[in-house]
Amino acid sequence: MALNALNTATAGLQVTQAAIGIVSQNVANQSTPGYVKRTLTPVSQSGNAGVGTGTVTRVLDAAAQKQLRLETSGAAYTDLVASIHSQIDALYGTPGSEAALDGVVNAFAQSLQSLASDPSSAPNRSTVLSDAGRLANRISDVANGVQELRTGLESRLGADVASASKLLSEIAALNVKIVGSTGSGGGDSLAAELLDQRDQRITELAQSMDVQTNAVGDGSVTVLTSSGVTLVDHGSAATLAFDGRSQLGPSAVYSTDASMRGVGTITATTPSGARIDLVADKAIRSGSIAAALTLRDDTLVQAQRQLDDLAAGLSRAMSDRNVSGTAATGEGGSGFDIDLTGLQAGNTVTLALRTSGVARNVILMPTMGNAPAAIDPNLMDDPTALVVPFDIAGGPSTFAGAIASALGTGFAVSAAPSGGAGAVRILASGLTLTGATASITVPTSATDTRNGAEQLPLFVDSGSGNSVYTGSFEGGSHLTGLAQRLTVNPALMADTSSLIGYAGTTGAGDAKRPSFLYDALTGRSRTFSAASGIGGISAPYSTSVQDFAQSIIDAQGAAAAQAQQLDEGQKIALSTAQSRFGTQSGVNIDEELSRLIQLQSAYAANARVLTAAKDMIDTLMRI
Repeated sequence: MALNALNTATAGLQVTQAAIGIVSQNVANQSTPGYVKRTLTPVSQSGNAGVGTGTVTRVLDAAAQKQLRLETSGAAYTDLVASIHSQIDALYGTPGSEAALDGVVNAFAQSLQSLASDPSSAPNRSTVLSDAGRLANRISDVANGVQELRTGLESRLGADVASASKLLSEIAALNVKIVGSTGSGGGDSLAAELLDQRDQRITELAQSMDVQTNAVGDGSVTVLTSSGVTLVDHGSAATLAFDGRSQLGPSAVYSTDASMRGVGTITATTPSGARIDLVADKAIRSGSIAAALTLRDDTLVQAQRQLDDLAAGLSRAMSDRNVSGTAATGEGGSGFDIDLTGLQAGNTVTLALRTSGVARNVILMPTMGNAPAAIDPNLMDDPTALVVPFDIAGGPSTFAGAIASALGTGFAVSAAPSGGAGAVRILASGLTLTGATASITVPTSATDTRNGAEQLPLFVDSGSGNSVYTGSFEGGSHLTGLAQRLTVNPALMADTSSLIGYAGTTGAGDAKRPSFLYDALTGRSRTFSAASGIGGISAPYSTSVQDFAQSIIDAQGAAAAQAQQLDEGQKIALSTAQSRFGTQSGVNIDEELSRLIQLQSAYAANARVLTAAKDMIDTLMRI
């Protein structure tokens, strides 16, 4: 009986000592990232052997851990989005300040107004050109800043993808160690340590991309994206690669067509050698990688488009005349007569159609025969329009025939009975033609400054030999990247009197041209692309150039504020998830100390039993 008591007390001491060791380990790792609290579960021994050490168990709340990873991915996403939006907003400057984009636009408008008030003033002419140059430079600076942000994100994607690939490899290696830990002699403590390491790697991975895990019976886990792409399966991991570019420009955009793609994409290579384009498959939906992709391919591309549209609107407001058709009827149906005299490649002719109650625009795009057969409608003001190129290389007398050939059946196109050589009559049958408009660039070159019209090539495209911007697609889209290339016409810098004299008969006191330029900037409504996102994403936006510039600043400021608000909300959600996980699976010092006191009492009790049993045995031995 004494021997049984001795054995039981010894077993109790061993279990208590092991439990005290677990408490000590918990306390020591209270601040260790990824450490999950452990407990010791004793087991009853058969006969009179008392208790055994049992197993070391991690107190893991799987639901809380899953929520933590979800919020971790979300927080990494909103943090990067808020940071980039804040930097975009800063590029435009403090609204209303002299150096801000709106301040520079307003200064240019004021200088034009001053010139219209006193057209004979040489200083006023110089101020107009100086302020125009400041405006072009400011637009270029902002656009260059946008591309620098895109290049920075490209570099970050490379680093994040490399880090994620390394984590996947480490998770797979830990899977192997965990499965084999029971036979390694390390016991439950080693397995718990390995499980902590694996969980920590997965949580780190969640910062880069949204992942979920499935436990496997052998102790390993399968790691997948939330879209279902398997990244880790037992001891095998996919390898992630990013073919980044060192420098991004306005024309460098993402495309599923590798020959057209100007930015990096993420490829997952499975152990079997299969390759998956995670960007094309939209497999990554949260985390810093998803945020960087969205910012690089959508947010900042749209910011560039806004600046390109502003540059194009600024240039064409000064140099274009707007033409509206007049109603006409004939044997081919009803439609419009419109004078397209002076039409240049890139100028648009818009036909408003209605059929079966549905309205749609057809954009006739004049070319000199060198434009692509298909033109991306997203580069037009109306992305829902049908873009129809037609060749004007033969001159105005061929306009009617070229348009008729391009439109095909259902339309009757002929030379208009009245008007210039480029006047055409467009009639439709079977559908309703509700409008016909055109925007025609008047100057034919940068030196065409005294063309007898009020329009002036004040701004030119420095990337195309200081040519007048018309929106042409010859050799590619002239719109893309115009913000970086916009400059003041050097011909005007050499002869400022052209700001006043628009024909041989006009003198230094004629205010007609400066008044036209001022109204073109501040009062005359122009149509801006729906792709800019100003005023909606499904329909063109009409306003003055000055108001469009202000709308860009307002939109970017609102986007930055919204992104910051979302980030703050997500940080609260992450903090809540961290608190919940810490409460369930983290180390609470007060609980551990209370547990230690209980174990000390148990240890002392077992020690007393052991002493009493020993005394009994000693007494028996002396008999």
